Amino acid sequence: MKELISKNSSGKNVLIFAIATGIVYLIMPIVTMPKVMQFAGEMKILDLLPCGYNLEYVNALFKMLGEEGRHHYLYFQIPVDMIFPLLLTITNCLLIALLLKKQKLFRNPFIYLCFFPLISGIADYAENIGIIRMLIQYPDLIKFDVKINSLFSIVKYTSITISFMAIIVLGVLWGVKKKKV
Repeated sequence: MKELISKNSSGKNVLIFAIATGIVYLIMPIVTMPKVMQFAGEMKILDLLPCGYNLEYVNALFKMLGEEGRHHYLYFQIPVDMIFPLLLTITNCLLIALLLKKQKLFRNPFIYLCFFPLISGIADYAENIGIIRMLIQYPDLIKFDVKINSLFSIVKYTSITISFMAIIVLGVLWGVKKKKV
């Protein structure tokens, strides 16, 4: 895995994946999310709750969305959100690796920073699969399923935060180092 990441962590690849990630990311808040949000009222959709949620919230949200809103969530928002985690994971992983290589830190223990984007991607897919399952099962939701899915949301946001913090810190360190040279 280390060799695969190292081999592909070039500025060109990071740029290509960052552009693709940005395009897909823009589709969600401009096209798919507003359609779902118009049914949700003031409630946030599950993908946007970094601290998780409970059965009562999911029931209230799905009731508020109604059949049409749940349909848009399942068939428009979720499909786009099945592409985004892969692109974001690759972009962040390659960017962290590139910043580590630029500073000659692409070795243990720093290499493990590349795994936080992978964790966030896996958690995001698990969250999406759970949301699909809940949308299909509604109104017969299972409390345990909601708790597990909520946990995936928390893991996703925590690992994304760690990834972004690593990118910022490594970027600043690289910039300071480069300025001194």
